[in-house]
Amino acid sequence: MRITTVGCGYLGAVYAASMASIGHEVLGLDVDQKKIDNLAAGIPPFHEPGFDELLREALDTGRLTFSTDYSLAADYEAHVICVGTPQQVDSARADLTYVHAAVDSLIPHLQDHHVVLGRSTVPVGTADSLVQRLRDAGVQAPLAWNPEFLREGFAIEDTLRPDRIVYGLPEDPAEAARAREVLDGMYATMLEADTPLVVGNYATAELVKVSANSFLATKISFINAVAEVCEATGADVSVIAEAIGLDDRIGPKFLRAGIGFGGGCLPKDIRAFMARAGELGVTEALAFLREVDHVNNRRRDHVVNMTRKALGGSFTDKRIAVLGAAFKPNSDDTRQSPALYIASKLSGRGADVVVTDPAANSRVHAERPNLAVAEDAYAAATGADVVLLLTEWDEFKQLDPVKLREVVGTPHMIDGRNVLDPAQWREAGWTYQSMGRP
Repeated sequence: MRITTVGCGYLGAVYAASMASIGHEVLGLDVDQKKIDNLAAGIPPFHEPGFDELLREALDTGRLTFSTDYSLAADYEAHVICVGTPQQVDSARADLTYVHAAVDSLIPHLQDHHVVLGRSTVPVGTADSLVQRLRDAGVQAPLAWNPEFLREGFAIEDTLRPDRIVYGLPEDPAEAARAREVLDGMYATMLEADTPLVVGNYATAELVKVSANSFLATKISFINAVAEVCEATGADVSVIAEAIGLDDRIGPKFLRAGIGFGGGCLPKDIRAFMARAGELGVTEALAFLREVDHVNNRRRDHVVNMTRKALGGSFTDKRIAVLGAAFKPNSDDTRQSPALYIASKLSGRGADVVVTDPAANSRVHAERPNLAVAEDAYAAATGADVVLLLTEWDEFKQLDPVKLREVVGTPHMIDGRNVLDPAQWREAGWTYQSMGRP
């Protein structure tokens, strides 16, 4: 198949390289010349395990190219929209500016036998509006929606070996048949491996992604709410999570209590979902998501308050080491990062904060110049009055408590991700606190 990916950020670049790796001819299109030049040279614009090797290998085959020239799209049959849909600055709604711009850039070069495919996460009803946009411009190419379900840190695996594929097809039988033909060709390798395929209409495909993210967010906030009760009663949330996770109706995933979720998907997706429900007149149907969001935000402030108490009630002249800045390990993504929020909050209250992250140090330096950045955990913790573990990188989970104690000012650890062994750290002389565990 001959495919363009419109948008070469995290989603588009990984998708382009992955699809080229299984034999398709892929052209990555973007308006950012520097990004295109770097990708064409095999230089990833973000941290994702295995992506640099995948990118170089795909480029070497000659099946993957990048350009800012949208006129080249005329020679490709499938055009995949992979642009971001961030939260609007002044509301909870999704900003569709980049989606509209992507379609408008393609319109002059589309032919009726082409197929336009959406992978971006959008409010329900967006596909219908894009079809109208195409038809108003005289373009008869069919449009289908094919939502992505990528986990940062596992994006290549999730693209090449997805746990499901979803098609949202047009109502017109001929258009649906053409879109399905192209989609089946693109995903032949996965479908031959018996990857589950779910087929529905536009609205169904659009709602699948936000429904999945909202459910996961709810599960995280639920266990964090339980953690608050555990802290008030002396119960152990990790044992509770283990027990309820053994119920196969519930399952163990996303039941780890901590400082909450962040990143470029879950926070903005649940807010956009609520906003869209309001526009459709069914606000109360998703009212529970307001509390999901509230619980999540409260966990961050909870860590700030824990730190204040650990420091005797004052941040003045106190040094705090923050281990982690990315919203999750194996990523350099700091969007909506609980760790970075907490670090900035502590700095704003007068503390001397030093942050370290295996992948996101350069982003911290660029985005939060008021925060000091250290090369590693031991450098960050030197002279610290309290250490906060806020992103569960393997490097931090494997820290030696005896060695780390030698460099700190006061051996006080707040484990915001519940990944350290309390007994081991306490035996090494640390005051150890975690989320919802004695």
